[in-house]
Amino acid sequence: MAFYLLVATPFAGTLLFALFGSHARAAEINVVFSAVTFVAACALGAEVMSVGTLTLLHEQFCVDPFNAFLAVLTSFVGLTTAVYSRPYMRIEARRRQMSHASLRLYHAMYQLFVATMLIALTTNNLGLLWVAMEAATLSTVLLVTLYQTPASLAAGWKYFILCGVGIAQALFGTILLYIAAEKVLGAQGVSALLWTHLYAVKGQLEPRVLSLAFVFLLVGYGTKIGLAPLHNWLPDAHAEGPTPISAVLSGLLLNVAVYAVVRCKMLVAGALHTAWPSQMLMAFGMLSVVVGAGCLWRQREAKRLFAYSSIEHMGIITFAFGMGGPIANFAALLHLTAHSLTKSAIYFAVGTAAQKSGSSLLERIRGLVTVSPLLGWGLIVGALAILGTPPFGVFASEFLIFNTAIRDQPWATPILGLSLLVAFAAVIARVQPMVFGDTTARRLEPVPAAFPLVLHLGLALVLGVCIPPYGVAWYEAAAALIGGSP
Repeated sequence: MAFYLLVATPFAGTLLFALFGSHARAAEINVVFSAVTFVAACALGAEVMSVGTLTLLHEQFCVDPFNAFLAVLTSFVGLTTAVYSRPYMRIEARRRQMSHASLRLYHAMYQLFVATMLIALTTNNLGLLWVAMEAATLSTVLLVTLYQTPASLAAGWKYFILCGVGIAQALFGTILLYIAAEKVLGAQGVSALLWTHLYAVKGQLEPRVLSLAFVFLLVGYGTKIGLAPLHNWLPDAHAEGPTPISAVLSGLLLNVAVYAVVRCKMLVAGALHTAWPSQMLMAFGMLSVVVGAGCLWRQREAKRLFAYSSIEHMGIITFAFGMGGPIANFAALLHLTAHSLTKSAIYFAVGTAAQKSGSSLLERIRGLVTVSPLLGWGLIVGALAILGTPPFGVFASEFLIFNTAIRDQPWATPILGLSLLVAFAAVIARVQPMVFGDTTARRLEPVPAAFPLVLHLGLALVLGVCIPPYGVAWYEAAAALIGGSP
């Protein structure tokens, strides 16, 4: 029951908002739909942890600790972002930045985006996974271009073209997987693309076809992750879309793309019994860390600054999954959670500050701690948290990843350490004047939707100080699944 409610609720929200998305209470209704989705995800996660992996709808969907954990995280960030977007979008509408048609499109596409993310996470069919990722691309293109400015339209087209090319590569990789599976599972028809069936016969699949398929799948879904050198769409999409969309892009879409790559890596590495799939993940991950950290120094716009930070952190997560093993997988899952919570909180603070100041340029946002203490302290705490300062969750995960790299991949240790130092210096150099610089602006109290900002930073702190036992059990189960049998 929980699964069907999880999938059906955002689709029902999409249909409702397509008709009444500009209603005066549409923002509140959006929160209600997101809350129901979150409750269903929690119920589904609890069921999986108590009874084990679930297969539904003739095995077309499969929910295990790995994707159940991500479904809970996705629905939670979707809920808190819906709460944040309620006052944010109303201010945009009051300033005539949003028409009634734009508000209808925003609410409908927001729910469709959540629905496609949940389908991508829970499906057992690699073909349906591709369809859901493509649908997510189309829905977010409409959200990125919502303001209809030349810059947002250019960013939307860039996002559409680059991710369209990437998703085409993923489609070709999926077709190659089907070709490899057809010789073994051909009599089962569409079941040849079921991940559980493929994993069960992985040793019988044609190695050369499987190797080629993984290359296309990694390039295709790696584009959605924003791995360098496939990352060019990400800063523009984050900068030009509404701030709530920046929050869910960093906190949700990138995670689901990582999930797709890890699933493919589990299959191919288990079938080939070679290290090169892991080596490819480590190479792309390390390159993304270096590029993301280096590009932080060149940014003059707040949302673009933290978009490049997302590229860096996706590189860290990809590198950790490439190393593999129980500790690295555990750390990657922890980092993925802490990054989603912290980065979305940062966008909540930056978006509100930019909305109040009328610009997201760094030079136009100064002295936040004076004009709005909550925003100022929220932004500096969020920046320190995302940079891996103790005692936040990102520090705990980076500490585990760094220690594992010292033991298993010593070549990567100096590169990773230097990149983290460069990123720390770059972000602090830009955030410090935003928070503590001189300003002549009036005070901005009260801050709308402050609760999501405080809640996310509080949870990021909990992950660094003491992960609840239930959370530890979840991470360990998911890490064991990634490293072993389904």
